[in-house]
Amino acid sequence: MKTIINRKNITKTMLLGVVLVTLQGCFVAKDYKRPELAETEALYRTDNLPMDSVSMADVSWKTMFTDTYLSEYIEEGLENNMDIRIAIQQMIAAQAYAKQGKAGYFPTLSVGPNYTRQEFSENSQFGSLFTGGLDTYDVTADLSWEADIWGKIRSNKRASQADYLQNVAGHQAVKTQLISSIANTYYNLLALDAQLKVTKETIATRESGVETIKALKDAGQVTQVAVDQNVAQYNSARALQVDIEAAIFKTENTFSILLGRTPQEFERSSLDTQSIDQEMKLGVPTTLLRNRPDVMAAEYALIKDFELTNVANSSFYPSLTLTASGGLQSLELDKLFNANSLFATIVGGLTQPLLNQRKLKTQKEVALANQETSLLNFKKTLLVAGSEVSNALYSYEAETKKFEFRKNEVEALRTAEANSEELLKNGYANYLDLLTARQSSLSAELNIIDSKLKQLVAIVDLYEALGGGWK
Repeated sequence: MKTIINRKNITKTMLLGVVLVTLQGCFVAKDYKRPELAETEALYRTDNLPMDSVSMADVSWKTMFTDTYLSEYIEEGLENNMDIRIAIQQMIAAQAYAKQGKAGYFPTLSVGPNYTRQEFSENSQFGSLFTGGLDTYDVTADLSWEADIWGKIRSNKRASQADYLQNVAGHQAVKTQLISSIANTYYNLLALDAQLKVTKETIATRESGVETIKALKDAGQVTQVAVDQNVAQYNSARALQVDIEAAIFKTENTFSILLGRTPQEFERSSLDTQSIDQEMKLGVPTTLLRNRPDVMAAEYALIKDFELTNVANSSFYPSLTLTASGGLQSLELDKLFNANSLFATIVGGLTQPLLNQRKLKTQKEVALANQETSLLNFKKTLLVAGSEVSNALYSYEAETKKFEFRKNEVEALRTAEANSEELLKNGYANYLDLLTARQSSLSAELNIIDSKLKQLVAIVDLYEALGGGWK
């Protein structure tokens, strides 16, 4: 008789399980669809380059940067930089949550032995039957499983996966920013080296000029004022050298942080040898959606909040759970592992939330607000990306044009300085003309170096703006 009853119970349990699994496919949460983005139209403010599906962001940084020293430093920074290592740990944590989300379909199971001692009141119902207390020994397994009828578990799983992918994109964004920072800082060092070289050459020239002007004073061609002005200009150049050396020292310290090193000097090449020959290809604006990590991260944040809205919606509907417990139970320890000590309980429940202090409605309203916030942030991130691409491209074009003018300026001022000095020696020019020509020549030399630096920085910024570096 007991065998027949047990078989009926098992059959009912299996039937209930089949029904629950079948119901899971009947009601599902909404699937995410990327919103229509009018922001991707005319995102780049330029008519100078053709738009196609190819972007310079698809070029590896190893191909982009050909300087041997720079390539080694980027490799080292990607391995040792603290921000990169922090981002990796955040990604690992998000991955753990994603694995937990996938496990939401499985039941929970716990097993453990228990001992219970009950002392009964003599005036109670059980106290009149038992004298003293009652000892109970059991080994119990408890199982609980919720059917994903409305897609709540599935949406939670997708939300955790989107959160993980958002962290992956965040790591990629840190990688892209780091490569850009290392390259720009390296180029800054090269530019400072070039400016220091020009300044030292200027100091040598002005030191010689002081001796010349003193000789002219002794010859009665100029006054002491001319000597003092030349000495002042010489010392101004010496002060500029100190400023540039201080800037190099600080920039090297910044570079050390990027590479995860203690502060130190770095080997490097020269600014004159630098060139980035990659073709300027922007790609169509929509390529930012797959190339730029912060744009991808913003969309994953939107997906996560969309799925959490699904969760909030499904919380209004009944939840169907199956709980079971079973094991061994006995009043005597030596009889615990006996066939007569076996017990089992199976309970299926359908719970509909009714009064919950407005918690579910608040959860839904907050989820909808968060989803709208994420959508706006996604669109804003895309607009910022387009603006950065436009700015970097315009800066490069402007600096390229300006560089030609700077070269002409330097050549003209070098000639003017040489002619002024020769005329002064022969008594045909005023010493003020020479001082002005020298100061203008130095400024022009420093400006052309700065213009070359800005060209390189603009290319790196464009590479970063398009989402290059992390692939």
